[in-house]
Amino acid sequence: MRRIFSYSRQYRKYMALAAVCITAECFFELVIPLLMADIVDIGVASGDRAYIFRQGGIMIVCALIALGLGIGSAKFAALAGQGLGANLREAEYAKFQQFSFANVDHFQISSLVTRMTSDVTNIQNSISSGLRPACRGPVMLLTATVMAFTINAELALVFLVAAPVLAVCLWLIIKNVRPLYTKMQGAIDLVNRIIQENLTAVRVVKAYVRGEYEIEKFNEVNTNLQTQSERAFKLAMTNMAAMQYVMYGTIISILWFGGSMINTGGMKVGELTGFLSYVLQLLNSLMMISNIFLLLTRSLASGRRIMEVIDEEIDIREDDAEDIRVTKGEIEFQHVYFKYSKDAAEYVLSDISLHIRPGETVGIVGQTGSAKSTLVQLIPRLYDITEGSLLIDGKPVQRYPLRHLRDSIGMVLQKNTLFSGTLKENLLWGDKDASDEEIEEACRIACADEFIDRLAEGYDTEMGQGGVNVSGGQKQRICIARAILKKPKVLILDDSTSAVDTATESKIRKMLDEKLPDMTKIIIAQRISSVRHADQIIVLDDGKIAGTGTHEELLAGNRIYQEIYESQKEGADL
Repeated sequence: MRRIFSYSRQYRKYMALAAVCITAECFFELVIPLLMADIVDIGVASGDRAYIFRQGGIMIVCALIALGLGIGSAKFAALAGQGLGANLREAEYAKFQQFSFANVDHFQISSLVTRMTSDVTNIQNSISSGLRPACRGPVMLLTATVMAFTINAELALVFLVAAPVLAVCLWLIIKNVRPLYTKMQGAIDLVNRIIQENLTAVRVVKAYVRGEYEIEKFNEVNTNLQTQSERAFKLAMTNMAAMQYVMYGTIISILWFGGSMINTGGMKVGELTGFLSYVLQLLNSLMMISNIFLLLTRSLASGRRIMEVIDEEIDIREDDAEDIRVTKGEIEFQHVYFKYSKDAAEYVLSDISLHIRPGETVGIVGQTGSAKSTLVQLIPRLYDITEGSLLIDGKPVQRYPLRHLRDSIGMVLQKNTLFSGTLKENLLWGDKDASDEEIEEACRIACADEFIDRLAEGYDTEMGQGGVNVSGGQKQRICIARAILKKPKVLILDDSTSAVDTATESKIRKMLDEKLPDMTKIIIAQRISSVRHADQIIVLDDGKIAGTGTHEELLAGNRIYQEIYESQKEGADL
């Protein structure tokens, strides 16, 4: 929790102000029982109305001051809690941006969402709602105990029996409820995962009429969350029952012994009345403290999950980075090996050695699962190589600052992604300072201008979430234009024209060669027609290079390339 609170920074002053207000409020509230005892023992006993009204007026003033302090403490506690929550979310989100693909793979996306929302909410609620009882409880406990012993030390000994009983009950509850809170947050992860999958694949669900199956799947995780929550909160609520049992037992004992003292003249009625007020405040303070422990127990469970994200070790670091940039776009793999996890039994890529010259167009083909996408993801360090060397412009890729390296490489991933906003706003991801002429030129090269002109709002057309109002082929061309706007030294197209017809694909390829002759281009494709005009074609098979050459060379002497070519030729003939 100390590390969690370190993120409060500029909001610590609000925590201090809230604590001051709460402490002062307690003081004024604790004065009221003394005034009430004087009214009964002096004013009422002597029939002095002036004294009664004077003391009553002081009680009203104390109550109003306490009310104002209570409002102030609530305001400052809310500012502190919400501020801490905002800083935690900011820290988590900033850490997300540093994650490599391997780091993201370590967490489920649904779990990351829960850790940024539900877990942070638990922390900020522990401040907003818990700061008041956390300050008020100890102050009232100490003051009420002193005042109770001041009024009648003999009768106050009843507390020495009640306090250990409450302490044992609270310890047992916290010990057993802590792991239940962790399981409950894990159950929220599962619910978020099912919701995320369903909303992302809603078209597939409807196309296959699997709505009922999805409902059953959701009901399963939802019931699990309900069960985990019920177990945790049922156990936590036993704290209230234990507190009330001890509270009522203590009150009955005090009335019993106090009544006996009054009968024997050892205590006045006003003293017993004031004593009972302090007893109730003392017991309420114990209840507040016990609730704080339960609140902190849940916050600790959420805090651990948040710190797991913040403490995640970034596996792609810039320790060896120098102030250099990619200038030519020459790429060389020297006996490169790669596997996703250090503990994995087999390599995904094995002994990859190839040389790509500046301005060259290189095609990569292979069967599904041959690690084509993984190979190109090593170039901008989306993953780091496990063994061997990867050089760009003759320098190890680790020596380039990540920002400069990735700015120099335009990559259109296999799964195209557009963001909410206009078409122009999506294109400006490539270059936020691009002029309208540069945007239009990039769209002409990507052949995106063909359909943009037909859109009602043109470049100002809203894309919707994920680009839902454009087709797959249109989305691919927008993403290619976005990458071209970066003016990269290396352009990687990872099966990025699969949804485009062959005529448009051929036009895009020719435009790239004509308009961007000095840019190194790497094209991953399933269709031979997409790469047959490349300067060199690399054939991958099971993570190994099975052949390198031009289309004619591979067609003459590479079995795997021949099989791919023949299968596509037969499909075309059919």
